[in-house]
Formats: sequence, structure tokens, C-alpha cells
Amino acid sequence: MSNNIPVVQNILSANDQIAQQNRQQFETAGLLALNLMASPGGGKTSVILKTVQALKDEFQIGVMDGDVVAIDLEELDKMGIPVSLINTGGNCHLDANMVHGALPTIPLNDLDLLIIENVGNLICPSAWDLGVHLNVVIASVPEGDDKPYKYPAMFKGADVLLLNKMDLQEYMGFKVDYFRHGVEVLNPGVEFFPVSCRTGDGFDAWLSWLRQKISERDRAG
Repeated sequence: MSNNIPVVQNILSANDQIAQQNRQQFETAGLLALNLMASPGGGKTSVILKTVQALKDEFQIGVMDGDVVAIDLEELDKMGIPVSLINTGGNCHLDANMVHGALPTIPLNDLDLLIIENVGNLICPSAWDLGVHLNVVIASVPEGDDKPYKYPAMFKGADVLLLNKMDLQEYMGFKVDYFRHGVEVLNPGVEFFPVSCRTGDGFDAWLSWLRQKISERDRAG
């Protein structure tokens, strides 16, 4: 057995312990916490902006962004949304400790929904528990319909999947049935929403589902 396997196991175990601390803070605050994952250019920021714009008058929302610069947070800040940059230092994923260190910068007790935008990557983020309630994976039509077959761990761990940029489907030759089959083999019954940030198509269903999840967390709290 490789000598580095126990080291990796120890690192993940330590991460899981901190993730549990994060989870307890989210539970105490009574909010719903989401971990948004996608490849670069998949549409994480666009989905967040459109979601926040639609829900900000109904719920108190905060956003944390794993990045090296705060460009993606500027529009949210202008809307009066509490935001926080988790400086990743160029790492390919967020971990529970990074999130834990940034939690004091967000007013958790005032929030109904916390969205954590992970680093753009379809490999590394899937292995790291952040302590959130739901993992949201965003795929996009221009990436191709083979992504579930190439990156199974990411799609297997998703609680909900958004297929973004559906307005480009006819131009890209994207086979939705082939894509969904790859997902269903890994993750039967996963919540699935085909959407377009540009046209708004599909967002009503996503927003209705998210409203329900926020309300469930609120009742549980």
C-alpha cells in the first residue's frame, strides 16, 4: 500500500471533523447551506446572481466565494447581499477549514440561505465535505454531454444538478438523454433542472424547489 494513503485519509478525517463543526453552526443558525460546484465557465456566478435576484425579497441570503479575487462578488455586494471572499491561494478546491475560518465574516444568524461558490473544478471539490446541507452541481451544454462519464465522483455526490445554457443545445448537438443516463447510473433520482441563465427558462422550477428546501430548514430550526 502506498505510504501516502494514510496521510490522505488523515487529512480527510480532519476535514470531516471541521465540516461537522460547520454543520452545527448552520444548524444553530437555522439556515440552508449550499455548496455550488462546476467547471470554470459552467455558470456558477450567473446561477447565483439570478437566484439571489429572484429570492432576495423573500429570504435573507449570504454568499461566500472561493477564489483569489472578489470580482464575482461585486454585483452581489451592490445588491446589499452579505458576501465574503474565501481566498484559496490558488488551490483547486475549498475545504472545511477554509469555510470555517470565513464564517465569522458572514451574519449566519440573520440568514435563511448561505450559498458557497466552490472553485471551478470537476475533480477536487467532490472529495471535501464543507458541512453544507446540499451539494449543487452545475453542468453546462458547451462542456459536452459526456461529463458524467468522465467525472463520476462529482455527479455521484450531487444532491441537485442544474444543466445550464440550454439555449445553446441545438447549436452544440448536446444529447440530454445520454447526459441524464450517465447521471442516473451514478445517482438515481437526483433532482435535475435544465436551465438557461440567459433566457430564464427552467428557473421557475429550480426556484420553487429551493424555496421549499429553505422553508423546510426554517421549520426544522
